[in-house]
Amino acid sequence: MLITLPISELVPGMFVDSVSKQFEGGDSIKIKTRGLVRDKSIIKRLISEGVQELLIDFTQSDVSVPAKYQLKPEVATATVNKPNTLKIKKVISVEQEFAKASVSYEQHNRNLQSLYGDVTSGLKMNIALLDGIAKDIVASVFRNHNAMTILTRIKDKHMYNWRHMTNCAIFVTVFAKYLGYKESVVQELAMGALLHDLGQAKLPQGVLSKSEKVNKLEMQAIKKHVAQSLGLVKGEKGITPLMLDMIVNHHERLDGSGYPRGLQGEKLSRAARIMAIVDVYDAMTADRPHQIGDEPVNALRYLLANKHMFDGELVQRFIKCLGVHPVGTIVKLTNERLALVIEGNHQNPIQPKVKIFYNAKHSHHITAKDVDLTSPDHDLKILASIKPLDYQLNLARLLKEHLLV
Repeated sequence: MLITLPISELVPGMFVDSVSKQFEGGDSIKIKTRGLVRDKSIIKRLISEGVQELLIDFTQSDVSVPAKYQLKPEVATATVNKPNTLKIKKVISVEQEFAKASVSYEQHNRNLQSLYGDVTSGLKMNIALLDGIAKDIVASVFRNHNAMTILTRIKDKHMYNWRHMTNCAIFVTVFAKYLGYKESVVQELAMGALLHDLGQAKLPQGVLSKSEKVNKLEMQAIKKHVAQSLGLVKGEKGITPLMLDMIVNHHERLDGSGYPRGLQGEKLSRAARIMAIVDVYDAMTADRPHQIGDEPVNALRYLLANKHMFDGELVQRFIKCLGVHPVGTIVKLTNERLALVIEGNHQNPIQPKVKIFYNAKHSHHITAKDVDLTSPDHDLKILASIKPLDYQLNLARLLKEHLLV
């Protein structure tokens, strides 16, 4: 749980995620000061730096949430907007949101395909269309973050370019919400994610649709998409510095090995680091003309193993956010059953809530049953994630059968 506290309420044992308010003229608190407040000397230093408010992550704190910030059960799903309390929006079930999200997801992909074609043909880009898509994704995720995320598991290598735009916007929105960003900032981040690769529409499309890996010369051409994206959006109404940052720097890496400028370390903003993680994750797990998408667990391992390129702390939090087996993934359990992951577990990413639907030993569907893998009523565990085609399963049809109400 992320809660904004005034500096006067900061005590040792709290984990500072970020500084949210600071006196003008105060020196900026660098990212390396994030972490556990171990003693009062740290608090004194923050006060001397002019800090007024901080975002505290109580999931990583050694102290509990102060009583006045804890919601009473009877108001947990109501909207509360009083001094010193959280503003909570009513959350609906994944089944309730999935029906609407599935229609929106396909509509967004069709609209992006059309927009992509317009840009390729040299027509003017419809920024208002993109803004509407970003707002719809954010609204859906804030109602229930699982529904849209599940849909990112449906693959189509012939639609990768625009599905990647949609999926990245979804992942960025889900992750930013998990990190505690305000909805207005999440909206900006979602828009930046939609725009980050749009310049690829100005590249030779034959290079992007190759069924084999590109060569060095073709890779040099592909790298120009960053400048092309920037050229498409610069000067457009509603484009913010945050969005431009995500567009320009999503291929930069902490060790300076990225492009286009080879920036490294502290020169890369948190937004750019988030976009880099999401971009690589979706690219690795998606079916593309030259590759079959890898399983999420392997993409997460890759990100975790390359701390010289990606922000290690953000990667760990991304894994906690999505889960080792993200929603929409089909997993094999220790009882020889297949199950659909329908809800993650931020506290224990390897024990999500699942819907068991298939007997793998005898190869037939069974009556669906919801199971919480953290429950003491059983000893079920996930053995591995599986590819739907390994069992001749159509994921899109499966999702409709078990999630549409």
